Amino acid sequence: MPQARSVRGITGTDSRLPLYQRLRDEFLLQIAEGHWVPGTPIPTEAEMTREYEVAIGTVRKAIETLVQDGILERQQGRGTFVRRPEFTHSLSRFFRQVDSQGITRIPESDILSLESEPASQQVRQALNLAARAGVIHLERLRRLEGKPLFHERIWLPQKRFAALLETPKDALGDLLYPTYETLCGQLVAHARETLSIGVADASTSELLGVALETPVVVIDRIASGFDGTPLELRRSYGIASEFRYQIEIA
Repeated sequence: MPQARSVRGITGTDSRLPLYQRLRDEFLLQIAEGHWVPGTPIPTEAEMTREYEVAIGTVRKAIETLVQDGILERQQGRGTFVRRPEFTHSLSRFFRQVDSQGITRIPESDILSLESEPASQQVRQALNLAARAGVIHLERLRRLEGKPLFHERIWLPQKRFAALLETPKDALGDLLYPTYETLCGQLVAHARETLSIGVADASTSELLGVALETPVVVIDRIASGFDGTPLELRRSYGIASEFRYQIEIA
């Protein structure tokens, strides 16, 4: 059986994979570890050919797979850049987030609690944590012009996000992902969401201003880094009567 080719600078990848795929994984690692920063250009193809001692076609194929995945983007005349994922309006797909003048807005965030706790079995499985790992549990209410929109419960691996425990709650801002990046060095690359229907418990009903057991839409999100590591489990509750879903069918 022929031996897998050894490539300089590629570490931690499965040597049985095709060379371009191993190089792709190495590029993802460069992003996940903060060596390649979102919004900035990656090294040129010629530079990477020299660094990794591979053919330029292999470099191009590795880059193309990341462009197709939406992780890199080509900018005409400027080069290839690490794309900064955009999650700002993810919930607006399902709930209207417009103010009294009809303008779409980012809801204000009111952090209700921020504390460390032992991870439950469900959270451990979602975040792929060890049996005794701790998590940071963050609870917040999101409002638009004072009106409650979402009640959110968020769990984060404590080891990666410990800096949040030292940060005043009012300094976290309305968008958490930029805070994860600047304070903790954790970049969210993609997320998977699952929608279900539930009923408001005592806490959610009080925060959203609805009766106990009012139907709510529950949006479970698992957000991951560029290397696929789970970084966040988020559960958002919104009033079911405000839910909307639209899709174009050709």
